[in-house]
Amino acid sequence: MNKKLILMNSWHRLLERFGMSDTFGRDRSASVPRDPTGFSIALLALCAKMAKASGRITLAKVRCVRSIISIAPEDELAAGRVFDLCGRDPSGFETYARKIHKAIGTGSGADDLREDVVEAMLLLAMADGSYHPGEERIFTEISSILEIDQNRKRRVEARHLPDAWDPHMVLGVSQDASREELKHAWRRLVKKEHPDAVQARGSPKEMIRLAEERMVRINLAYAQVVRQAVPQFS
Repeated sequence: MNKKLILMNSWHRLLERFGMSDTFGRDRSASVPRDPTGFSIALLALCAKMAKASGRITLAKVRCVRSIISIAPEDELAAGRVFDLCGRDPSGFETYARKIHKAIGTGSGADDLREDVVEAMLLLAMADGSYHPGEERIFTEISSILEIDQNRKRRVEARHLPDAWDPHMVLGVSQDASREELKHAWRRLVKKEHPDAVQARGSPKEMIRLAEERMVRINLAYAQVVRQAVPQFS
């Protein structure tokens, strides 16, 4: 058996362990890729490329990837080999970003899923507490390939970059929003972004785990703006 076939067999075994088959058997109106296998392979490869973007794949980044993609203990060795192969060099990430873009396609929820992907990349980049220029370059180029508009890109950056943190941007409200507007925005985001809601839409399991992280930041942003708003409205 040649090396390429061995690698593909490893991919298929890992995808089965990810539990992707059941997820993608749901209603096609949900925000799921039209090519689930291609999406999953490209996502793991893209994670490896981003993890290497700073020049070194740290333990914190490996743990971050594990938090996004769940792998059964018996598949740890195969997963490690696949990740190591893709993470030898950050170059070539564009190919995987284009595969993801194509796999997602168009339709209901497609733009949200693309935002999920770039958020996963930024979460991974920040896993060790710093934002390397190489990571910033790759994040920007991935966002461009996935055709992420500037508002979505800034919203993702506001959730994860200390220098860009903006609770109003996270909530999607203006700086002078009233307490009622703040509450409405928060409730709208909770309804849309809560992991249970994401799962109900049939989204990939990787994105459900990402939603958990997003909810932490949404709740933090709401708590912060409400505290800031108290003197203004009391």
